[in-house]
Amino acid sequence: MAVATGAQLAARTLRDLGVTVIFGIVGIPVVEIAEEAINLGIRFVAFRNEQACSYAASVYGYMTGRPGGQVHRARLVLIETELTDNYIDLCLQIGNSSANNLPLLVLAGSVETTAITKGAFQEMDAVSFLTPHTKFAVRSSSLDFISGAIKNAYRTCWYGRPGPTFVDLPADIIQGKSTPGFRLPAPETMLVPAPPKTSGDPALIQKAAKLLRTARSPLLIVGKGAAYARAESGIGRFVEQTQIPFLPTPMGKGVVPDSHPLNASSARSAALKHADVVLVLGARLNWILHFGEPPKWSPKAKIIQVDICAEEIGRNAGTAELGIIGDIGLVVDQILTSLSNWRYAPSPVEGRFPSLLAESTAKNEAKVQKAALLPTPADSPLTYQRAFEIIKRTLNSLSPPDEGNIVYVSEGANTMDISRSAFPLNHPRQRLDAGTYATMGVGMGYIVAAHEAYNAVQGSSKPKKIVALEGDSAFGFSAMEVETMARYRIPALIFVMNNSGIYHGDSPNENAWKTLQDQTVFNDTKSDDGKKGLRSTSLLYEMRYEMLAQMCGGKGYFVRSEQELENATRQGFLSDTVTVVNVIVEPGIGKKIGFAWQGNVPESQAKL
Repeated sequence: MAVATGAQLAARTLRDLGVTVIFGIVGIPVVEIAEEAINLGIRFVAFRNEQACSYAASVYGYMTGRPGGQVHRARLVLIETELTDNYIDLCLQIGNSSANNLPLLVLAGSVETTAITKGAFQEMDAVSFLTPHTKFAVRSSSLDFISGAIKNAYRTCWYGRPGPTFVDLPADIIQGKSTPGFRLPAPETMLVPAPPKTSGDPALIQKAAKLLRTARSPLLIVGKGAAYARAESGIGRFVEQTQIPFLPTPMGKGVVPDSHPLNASSARSAALKHADVVLVLGARLNWILHFGEPPKWSPKAKIIQVDICAEEIGRNAGTAELGIIGDIGLVVDQILTSLSNWRYAPSPVEGRFPSLLAESTAKNEAKVQKAALLPTPADSPLTYQRAFEIIKRTLNSLSPPDEGNIVYVSEGANTMDISRSAFPLNHPRQRLDAGTYATMGVGMGYIVAAHEAYNAVQGSSKPKKIVALEGDSAFGFSAMEVETMARYRIPALIFVMNNSGIYHGDSPNENAWKTLQDQTVFNDTKSDDGKKGLRSTSLLYEMRYEMLAQMCGGKGYFVRSEQELENATRQGFLSDTVTVVNVIVEPGIGKKIGFAWQGNVPESQAKL
């Protein structure tokens, strides 16, 4: 056969593993891998920023069930200004992938093997740097090692607890040529079957079933792991047969339709506080679930954890003796079989749990509806709740929720928290947010990944519209990826909820904002409220974010009123190019800056 280069070997290996899309930012020498991959028919999506690229590759695996590939440019150090550039960015995103249990395969170029330890241009021992943060990190030492290293990294990031893996490819290996007679492995030997699934310990299955039968206030929590495991069919049967109320985590939404009458999302606080037996499917007892601890949870609650990862069992308020390690779909079927025809039927005397949930749901939904339906007064900015109501109503008229043709992406403190309940889902894996790390900047990468997962495959069903709800601060982290979307003709609809600040802005109008700005730049005088100058949370007043789309040939809308928002939503949904809708919302002047998930935030302030 003809002599092969290391770049050709790497690209051929990826193709033979079944990789169809690679996300990356290229530079010398990994550009050669990207070009060879394109020649083999692999779609290569080139980003503007390493963080957005890594976010896309990691969440792609969550949506498709197979790892997303990332080729990372060779650059290791930003010369003369920073200690590191791309590998620091990459390490942060590898941490995000690990924390969220998302499969991610990273290939990166590095200096020639003969230059290691000499202080070569952008030299770094990336393997040592990333080993603590990955499941597998290795440097390819020869052309013969390339295929095996990539295959092992691909399998490892996907099997067991999903997470990131890393293969370092020195420049001389990428550009090197094979010896005469070298043969590529046959394609069929490279295919990696789906990970093997494990069932739960039968004794623990029986114990869990017994606890559920005797519970006065049972609760099911459906986590992101259940969505990743594609366990929606079994969990749906479980809810229907047992009639146990369920509570989805933010990215567990849609595994059981949010429209289901047993959905306790609107009574979240009441559900956690009064449940005595809780079956947790693929969710961590971390800050998102208040660690499973009082006062949010009942101190007497028995928590049955089901997880693929043994390290999660018994964490925080979890009880190790009640933990079940195994595939969620298989374990749910086992518990359901063990329960036989049992159905939750609370006694008239002690069974107040359903009525508590119903009362809490009615109270909370009425409060939410009041805010959502309150018309915006003339010359006043939209509220988040009113803006989301208009967006939801318009989108539902264009694409009924039951069809599941919209994927929602959200990030930003207020935007993400409020939109979680404002946009219900009836299908799994169609809501992506900042996840376990609550990382800002994920949104633009997630949009690209969702498009590639759902729309870029030939023969795919009806295209899904990717709708992003972005805080103005969060949007700024990766806003230049709007150009990436324009380049690859991704017709995303992006709403920037613009309150001119982080958490909230400080000025009700442009004149007031300019006064604060002048105080910062020119003098030390104070405003009437005693504040001096722009606050640490301030952003440019009514920044024209929509122009980012316009400059790339997309569409942009600057929105102040309800009618303008409805029109922009409709036009953006029907557009065949990237659209940014810049929505001016209330700045939140005078409101206390706080984080709803902090343990010391009063119940009245928590966004649950």
